[in-house]
Order: sequence, then structure tokens, then C-alpha cells
Amino acid sequence: MKIAILGLGESGARFANDLAEKGHQVWGYDPEPKYKLHSDIQLVESNAKAVSYADLILSVNLSSASIEIAQEIATVAKPHQFFCEMNTSGPQKKIAIAKILAPTQIKVIDLAIMAPVPPKGILTPFLAAGEYASEFLEFVKPLALNISLVENSTIGDAATRKLLRSIVYKGIAAVICEAMEAGEAFGMEAYIRGQISSLVGGNDELIDRFVEGSRTHALRRMHEMEAVIEMLEDKGVEPIVTRGTRNNLEKLLKSCS
Repeated sequence: MKIAILGLGESGARFANDLAEKGHQVWGYDPEPKYKLHSDIQLVESNAKAVSYADLILSVNLSSASIEIAQEIATVAKPHQFFCEMNTSGPQKKIAIAKILAPTQIKVIDLAIMAPVPPKGILTPFLAAGEYASEFLEFVKPLALNISLVENSTIGDAATRKLLRSIVYKGIAAVICEAMEAGEAFGMEAYIRGQISSLVGGNDELIDRFVEGSRTHALRRMHEMEAVIEMLEDKGVEPIVTRGTRNNLEKLLKSCS
């Protein structure tokens, strides 16, 4: 299969490497590639160039760049291609991207990444939505991906579900991070760890994963929670706790820099 990966950060590079390892033709673009790439991956000079070679396009960029990328590839997109918008943005931005690409008749898929990428790479759970989502699942069967379908869906439905889920998971992580910091400050780290453990089924390793994951991915998760805030405000829901989660991630980011 001919695949373009737009954005070769931690997630995009891992997807590209896994697909190349499986023997698929992979073209990639990133303005500042930092991660080691499989020798068979062909780096090109623009998003549009990568798209021009591919049948399947995975866009794995920051939400802030997603509109500009859609405008760029609209010059080369074709009706037979599948474009998977995988950036962590709210449903309204995903809809806006689909509208930009609509004149090209490319098949746009709202494809949400539903778990951290490093453990499983291209086999990370995904959630697909949009008019062409069922057709897309048939198309990518040879890749044996872990994709669930939002039935009878439109663009933005996968993004909405991902962000609603993030309120819970990232919120829990923020509470655990703050509690552990407080326990350390009071010299009672073992005590607070025990309290948290009683709520997460005695899984001590899970506590560490919540803390380390929040620190390692603070920037991306901060942007993710900003997308949640925007989505909730659009619906008239005041995101009091979600703002706190976002602010906690900003604090973690500053402490790690």
C-alpha cells in the first residue's frame, strides 16, 4: 500500500516506521524531522509532494497546523485517496478541514488516536468516523489495524468521543500528579500513594504511568485539553475542571523545561 505520513513527530514517526517495517511504501514530510526513521521511508520536501504519491494519507500534526496543511494538500488531492485527519482538535476544526477538502472529492476520515502511541505503534486503538468510514475500514483491512467504527457518523464524531474521554483520563492524571506533589511536599508520599492505589485497584505501576505520561507528553496533552475547553464552551458547558487539567499540564511543561 502507498502511504503518506504528514508529521513525523513521536506518533507519526512510529506509524511510518511500523508501516515501512511491514513492507508498505511510505512517503513522509515534516519541516523539522527529529526521530530516527526506517531506511525505506522516502522523505520529501512538502506535504503536497507526499500526498501526490499515496493512496492513504495519515495527517499526524498539531491542531494549530491542520488547517494550513489541508489548504496545501487541496492542490493535489484526488477522489480515490483516503485522508485521515488524526490531529487532536475539536469537531468544529475537523469539519472545517473536511470542507476545505470537499471540492477535491478526497475521502476524509475523522480518525482519532484513542491511546498513547509508543506501546503499540500502528496497532494503537483508533476510532473512525465520517461518510467514508466504513469504506475506509475495508480499504485498510490488509494493514490489520485496531480500528473501531462510529456507526452512521459524520466528521467530528470521533474527535468528540476522544475529547470527552480525555476529560476523564487527563483529569484523573492531573489529580494524581497534584496529589503526589502534595504528598512529597508534606513528606507523606507513601501515604498519598496508598490512597491513590486504593482507588485504582492497587495498581502501583498505573500511578507512575499517569505521572510520567503527563510529564512526557505535557505539551501535546495541554493542546488536547485546550481543544476540549473550546468544544465544551461551544456547547455552553463551563470547563472548570478541564481548565485546571490544562493548567496542571502547563505547570508540568515548565518544570520539565
